[in-house]
Amino acid sequence: MLAPERRTRADVVSAAAIAVLVVIAAVVVWARSDANSTESVTAAAPVPTPVAADQLPTALRELWHAPDPAAARALTAAGVVLTGAEGTVIGHDPRTGNELWRYRRDLPLCGLESQAATVVAVYLDQRGCSQATLLAGDSGARRTARTSYMDPSVRLSVDGTYMLAQGPKRLEMWRSDLVRTIEYGFVDAPVNVKTQPRKGCALLSSGSSPSRLAVLERCPEDTADRLTVLNPAPKDNTVPEEYGSHVLSGPGTDSTNARVLAVSDNRIVVYLPGTPAAAGAEATSPRLAVFDATGNPIVVHQLSAPLSDKSTTTRIGSAYLVFTGNSLIALNGSTFDPLWTAASALGSPAAMAGKLLMPTPGALAVLDPASGGEVARIPVNRTDYTGAPISLAVLGTTILEQRGTELYALG
Repeated sequence: MLAPERRTRADVVSAAAIAVLVVIAAVVVWARSDANSTESVTAAAPVPTPVAADQLPTALRELWHAPDPAAARALTAAGVVLTGAEGTVIGHDPRTGNELWRYRRDLPLCGLESQAATVVAVYLDQRGCSQATLLAGDSGARRTARTSYMDPSVRLSVDGTYMLAQGPKRLEMWRSDLVRTIEYGFVDAPVNVKTQPRKGCALLSSGSSPSRLAVLERCPEDTADRLTVLNPAPKDNTVPEEYGSHVLSGPGTDSTNARVLAVSDNRIVVYLPGTPAAAGAEATSPRLAVFDATGNPIVVHQLSAPLSDKSTTTRIGSAYLVFTGNSLIALNGSTFDPLWTAASALGSPAAMAGKLLMPTPGALAVLDPASGGEVARIPVNRTDYTGAPISLAVLGTTILEQRGTELYALG
């Protein structure tokens, strides 16, 4: 029979040393973890969504303002107004501006968007704008997150079903739970490189609807821009499914200033810049080119002036409203034919009490959505306005103006 083992002093010292090393390793991991560099302060109770206004104000004053450089437009979610700056997303009370919740990370914010009462904040790390966090709009509570390789800068947009994150070389679409439905463009995983239809393309612009993803790209082997129409949710998110892909022809189709303006389930509208006069060729006007759901051309609408590089498209009801840089063009939601134009616009519109509000110098113009005719004006004193495009949003009876990198609440 073997003698029982006995602990020696060396055994005790070794065990203690191992325990110390485990504690040190745990502390180091925690210190470097995302959790340690994250601050989440949720609302004391879910914030109710205010009742929509049933009448327009006759006068407005500034209620509060806050920095908002991370968002591309004025944003709301549930009953809060959103701002993003220096790694921090804040949900504000629309009337007072008081902080209802906040979410902060020790990383720069690439962008901020909202959809279906949720908030998506995208942060920059060593893999690009790769860290996305989904927050509940009514409380700021963290719902889920995702990470993936992305470009160092991305443009975020929503279509009512999916979120689109597009960079210069790569794009992804995400479901409402941040699950990726498609990756397109540059792929860093060697096993997936051959799943992409083309290589080395620059992604100029993109837009989506629940059934179509339109990408305007310039590929090395093409002589002009290419319009590619994809399934936003293919069976395999690493294998794009094309409905059609065509190299565009005609004036302005080789311009990097061309861009996708709007996408529906059966139409795509692309802005094509005009071209100057050249030897043996006349100058051409800028135009809106309408394509079908597979990327085949349907009709072209001439424009009287080029679009600004700050132009935006806003969907309100069944209409798509294009801010050109100095006017507003309403497009039919089914055909993308122009319906009407309103002059003197300073930015994108919002709906309130059955009318459209359009920012203009010194006022908000109240427009009839059917005709674009002005029915009233609400004075607005923008004492510190510097000329940046204005994005409007409405939450209850509060009107929000994003002017450049600042968000202003009016009531």
